[in-house]
Amino acid sequence: MSVNEKEHTPLIVAFCCNWCSYAGADLAGTSRMSYPTNVRIVRVPCSSRVNPSFIIRAFQRGADGVLVAGCHPGDCHYHSGNFFTRRRFTVLKRTLEFLGIEPERFQVRWISGSEGAKFATVMNNVTEEIKNLGPNRKLRDVR
Repeated sequence: MSVNEKEHTPLIVAFCCNWCSYAGADLAGTSRMSYPTNVRIVRVPCSSRVNPSFIIRAFQRGADGVLVAGCHPGDCHYHSGNFFTRRRFTVLKRTLEFLGIEPERFQVRWISGSEGAKFATVMNNVTEEIKNLGPNRKLRDVR
């Protein structure tokens, strides 16, 4: 790993469900808990609405890591959305591995609206894990 890769600040794209994870992010913010500023949050109606092509596109557009955060299984506002998420992204992890992307770069977490501290901890941990992997060089658009 070169010196530039050690100093690399990873770009993390976090797709957060409106009802739980985004509320957790909001609670973390209003409680003045800090998490890395390199996390870009995309608010989605439900974690099941995140199409796998969004994940691949995020990697193509320069993301070093992608996180999908939703309600705890069984607590989905739409009853079964997070079960679809869990199944869909289990397959996607294998697809990403086939494409040569380290599976650790893509993560799924369950964070409720009352877990602001957990949101901040997850974001800090994910950022640290992605930073240790170094920059993502796969699937990037040529510009």
